[in-house]
Amino acid sequence: MTTSNTGAVAPDITVPEELSNNVVITNIAKLLDPAYNWARRNSIWPMVFGLACCAIEMICTASSRYDLARFGMEVFRATPRQSDLMIISGTVTKKMVPTIVRLYNQMPEPRYVMSMGACASGGGPFKEGYNVVDGIDKFLPVDVYVPGCPPTPQALINGLIALQEKIDQQSIATAPWYRKDDPTAGLVPIPVLGPDLVDLRQLDTIRREAARSLAEQEKQRKEAEETAVSPEAA
Repeated sequence: MTTSNTGAVAPDITVPEELSNNVVITNIAKLLDPAYNWARRNSIWPMVFGLACCAIEMICTASSRYDLARFGMEVFRATPRQSDLMIISGTVTKKMVPTIVRLYNQMPEPRYVMSMGACASGGGPFKEGYNVVDGIDKFLPVDVYVPGCPPTPQALINGLIALQEKIDQQSIATAPWYRKDDPTAGLVPIPVLGPDLVDLRQLDTIRREAARSLAEQEKQRKEAEETAVSPEAA
């Protein structure tokens, strides 16, 4: 078997002409990435995880009618430690966010998140509700958005194919789970549920805004006192 050096990635390396039909100069990433991505894209294991009516469509997608085994995605796992994909299927309430983030942190890398439906992506018809989060992407990095209310099984399959296409573009050299300095790698701080949902990554902003609000209130109080005293002095 002979190969040529067409498309070499290192033009500064010269190959003797007598060996040009037997030697190929390439990058090891170009050899590993296709095999690495092919294995991952065809063995994505979603997590058994549903929140609302979109979960019914996800369950229908897993039935024999749509045959997810064609994509290697039919193995739904009941534990995050054996899952590659978290499908946020339904309305995300503030009470559920800490649990969702905790499950995400328990998933091994590489892991992916799919936002299924209008509620998971932006709050949907419940966006103005006091207990609904207007988008899971405020807390987790989302890879694929699937529109619809609820999306059909065909739409979910299209989202899974889009995720496969995204995996095909990844490289071992730039994968975030191999880079400690990547902001999407590592654990996500679990939000604190109290009178409201607090994202621990925004504590500095919350403290700064609270201090500014207190300063404004103190300023208004002093102005009101001065206004009340001025007529008496006159």
